[in-house]
Amino acid sequence: MDMGIAGRTALVCAASKGLGRGCAEALAAEGVNLVILARTAETLEATAAEIRQQSGVDVKTVACDITTPEGRAAALAACPQPDILVNNAGGPPPGDFRQYTHDDWIRALEGNMLTPIELIRATIDPMIARGFGRIVNITSSAVKAPIDVLGLSNGARSGLTGFVAGAARKVARDGVTINNLLPGLFDTDRIATTVSAQAKANNISFEEARKQRMESIPAGRFGNRDEFGRACAFLCSVHAGFITGQNWLLDGGAYPGTF
Repeated sequence: MDMGIAGRTALVCAASKGLGRGCAEALAAEGVNLVILARTAETLEATAAEIRQQSGVDVKTVACDITTPEGRAAALAACPQPDILVNNAGGPPPGDFRQYTHDDWIRALEGNMLTPIELIRATIDPMIARGFGRIVNITSSAVKAPIDVLGLSNGARSGLTGFVAGAARKVARDGVTINNLLPGLFDTDRIATTVSAQAKANNISFEEARKQRMESIPAGRFGNRDEFGRACAFLCSVHAGFITGQNWLLDGGAYPGTF
């Protein structure tokens, strides 16, 4: 299927590895030019070189911390008017909610709620003026089914979800869509952190905790970044113009609810 977005430009956050990289690679495969961001310049440049070789698209890099005003300014200077925005940032650390401080909450909100909102605010009006825009926020399956050791993430990402539910309806008539992708357990660095916390909480080994988590998924496996990226590319395509304000759960069937 031709996604109809060749020649467009995408700003992809936290794209040097993991799910962000999966999204960048899938968009590049559709002919989308990229500006990709990450904190570690060396890893970012290596990823950019591989994507250029694989797809032939233009790939610019900005090494920055997107959760800071300075990082956002650098990103927007490099890509002030993207056609596609993929919001992504590392999740807050796991822990016991009793131990979270006010500063912990502020950092979580800055990274996983306020930063995406700021980037949406900065880029959406040019999208409206052009009559086309796609915004995808990588959030978490915890928005649907909270994870006990991820209280900071549960709260911050749910706040973003509420914001998107309202904002998406305001711009739907203008050819701009805003949607959220909710990953469950994917085989990335993040899962090691989560599984380690759960192993500690349950006093079992990392290997046993990992096995238990995999067995809890009806698909019988963790997800991979390629399939996640292709879901993102579809939401960014011309075929997804009637999909907005939605929370797409990609979890191998782990969420047990009907709705």
